Amino acid sequence: MSNAREDALSRTSSRDVVDWWSTAVSDIEPGVIRMRGYPIEQLIDGVGFVDMIWLMVRGDLPTRAQASLLEKALVSAVDHGPQAPSIAAARMAATCGVGLHGAISAGVGLLGDDHGGAGQQCVEVLDGIRRATLAGDDLTWVVRRTLDEFAGDRRYVPGFGHRFHPRDPRRDPLLAAVRNHVDLGTVSGAHLAVAEEIERQLAEGHTRPVPMNIDGATAVIYAELGFAPELARGLFILSRSVGILAHSWEERVGGHRIKGPMPPPLLAAYVGPGERAVPRGENAEHTAG
Repeated sequence: MSNAREDALSRTSSRDVVDWWSTAVSDIEPGVIRMRGYPIEQLIDGVGFVDMIWLMVRGDLPTRAQASLLEKALVSAVDHGPQAPSIAAARMAATCGVGLHGAISAGVGLLGDDHGGAGQQCVEVLDGIRRATLAGDDLTWVVRRTLDEFAGDRRYVPGFGHRFHPRDPRRDPLLAAVRNHVDLGTVSGAHLAVAEEIERQLAEGHTRPVPMNIDGATAVIYAELGFAPELARGLFILSRSVGILAHSWEERVGGHRIKGPMPPPLLAAYVGPGERAVPRGENAEHTAG
């Protein structure tokens, strides 16, 4: 047997061990809890939950205006009913005996690139166009080039259009809030201008416009507030988890067992061959051994 383990122990100090999970987020000692340096006792009495989210993710407390704008984005994305796959999956899981934690995990686990990822993708688009304009490119031209790239690849523009709502009812109040905070000086409005130009160009030459949806409107807020694109998805998941919790609990207390995607006696459409006999004899593909 080699001496690798003993050699590793001899070269590892206690400092190496405690530094392995070093963190700037929380400072925990016996009788002491500090978050980003703030004692938990003061945070309990002095800040709200949205302030706490900002503090934990960004490292310091937001201004009252920043917290107000972030809260609107979080409130807007809480739920979209059982037609949302994440909600439907959570409700089905809740009837299968996995407990509340399992149902919530099932719902959150479905929030991937196609269902739940458009906000992150939209922030990436807005940031990219914003960087190009800061480098001196014309906004109208950069947006047109970006939309042409999406069209050429036959991809949806993330954050615009909705499979269910002709005009997402969450769009207008969210964008109005951003404009209000531009006037207040909370945010610059640069990402809002990019999003509105995308929306304008998507509507050109079409009788039916393609307005911003919840992902686009909240992406504007997250980008204006300086959140990294991937955090936009994380914040969406945090928000939608509230709806997933509510729907999971509703199914739990309802007492239903093993609810599938369709109520009985409905059956999924079958599109395969009709009933047929298994081949016998010389025409059989496989023979018994």
